[in-house]
Amino acid sequence: MPLLARAIQAPPPPGSGGPGTPTPQVGTMRATWTTPDGDTIDLTGPHTVHGWLTRPQIAGWGANPVTIVTDPLARGGVSVRHQRAEPRRLTWPLHVYGDTHMEFVERYRRLMRAFTMTKYRGPGLLTITRPDGGARAIECLLEDGFGGEPGENLRFANPTLTLFCPDGYWRDTEVQFVRREYVSTTKSYLNPYRTVSSAQVLGESTINNPGDIATWPSWRITGPATELVATNRTTGESFTLTYTLLAGEVATITITPDRALVRGPAGQNLVGSLNWPGASLWALLPGVNDVNFEVNGSGLGSQVELSYYPRYETA
Repeated sequence: MPLLARAIQAPPPPGSGGPGTPTPQVGTMRATWTTPDGDTIDLTGPHTVHGWLTRPQIAGWGANPVTIVTDPLARGGVSVRHQRAEPRRLTWPLHVYGDTHMEFVERYRRLMRAFTMTKYRGPGLLTITRPDGGARAIECLLEDGFGGEPGENLRFANPTLTLFCPDGYWRDTEVQFVRREYVSTTKSYLNPYRTVSSAQVLGESTINNPGDIATWPSWRITGPATELVATNRTTGESFTLTYTLLAGEVATITITPDRALVRGPAGQNLVGSLNWPGASLWALLPGVNDVNFEVNGSGLGSQVELSYYPRYETA
């Protein structure tokens, strides 16, 4: 439910700096909203250019809520079965104004449409950028906030938005890449040129996840290859994908919160090519993960690439 907020007759001037100032106040965050169709709107200034600003009563951007699922014990107390991360709700208070009624109306309508289009176009993206250049983002749907308060909507309004975030965790805006390529290590003293073997361990190394929680990587496997065995020794999980890729052909694995998509070079479904029921499309835990990629049938051009966004509790 939106918070009630006192009407603001005029925007506060400290730190605005006038038109062209990139941030409303030195040393503070910058917040932007990217609409489902890709338009980006600055929520924090300079208000003298946009005609709106973010008020300081932001709420809900601390640690993500969880539900602890338990079973009662006969001797008393409970045992914890698991913890389930829940969606989060952000309270984002805005102030919109105009020197004339029509100027206010134009600004208010533009801002409202930028958020209400999540009703039919899917989530938008709220991004917080810190003074050091680091940025984190979260997908949001507008749940409430443009209902209108008494005494407003002539030359100003104070909409307090409730943003529903299906995945309650923030993610980095920069994708991380880990790439392992085929390197032949066999060489005949009779032949000065590189020799290709039929199987090769592409990578036995570590991957660092700088985030606060686990994240699931996307995979891109480039042939030649007949089988990929991917193991995360930190979690004890692994999976095997058995499918023949010719040189240059690519298979992909994309993991979303509700499903995994495994596609071949022509877009065909390769889920059945995993070693079910033992396959575990593992996540990268926070910190260092010991991993191993083994590709059978590899040769020059064989490659395994992981891409992932670190995920965080807060912005």
